[in-house]
Amino acid sequence: QVQLVESGGGLVQAGGSLRLSCAASGSIFSINYMGWYRQAPGKERELVATITSGGSTNYADPVKGRFTISGDNAKNTVYLQMNSLKPEDTAVYYCNARLKTRFYSNLVDYWGQGTQVTVSS
Repeated sequence: QVQLVESGGGLVQAGGSLRLSCAASGSIFSINYMGWYRQAPGKERELVATITSGGSTNYADPVKGRFTISGDNAKNTVYLQMNSLKPEDTAVYYCNARLKTRFYSNLVDYWGQGTQVTVSS
C-alpha cells in the first residue's frame, strides 16, 4: 500500500508564512506528479499547486506569486511554501500523488489525511 503523510500546518497571522511537507511511502514504483489541494468549510476541494516528476509546476490563480511548490524525487516528498498568507487561505490542505505501485500498472490517486491551515486577520 501507499501512505502520504503531511506535516506543517498550523495557525498564523495574515501576512505570515507556513511550509507544508508531504512524504509518500510504501510500494511505489513511480510517481507521475504530486500536489496540494485545499478544502475550506462549505466549499469544494480545489487545486492549489502540482509538480511533476520532471519539475513542471502548476498553480491556481489565487496562490500565484505567493505559494511555491517543490519536490525531492529521491525522498518522494513534496513541499508547499506559503507566503503572504491571507484569511481566505484558511482550509484543510490535502496532499495528492498520482503514481504507479509495484503491483498495479495503472496510475492511481492517493491522498493524505489533511492538515489544517488557519490564517487569522
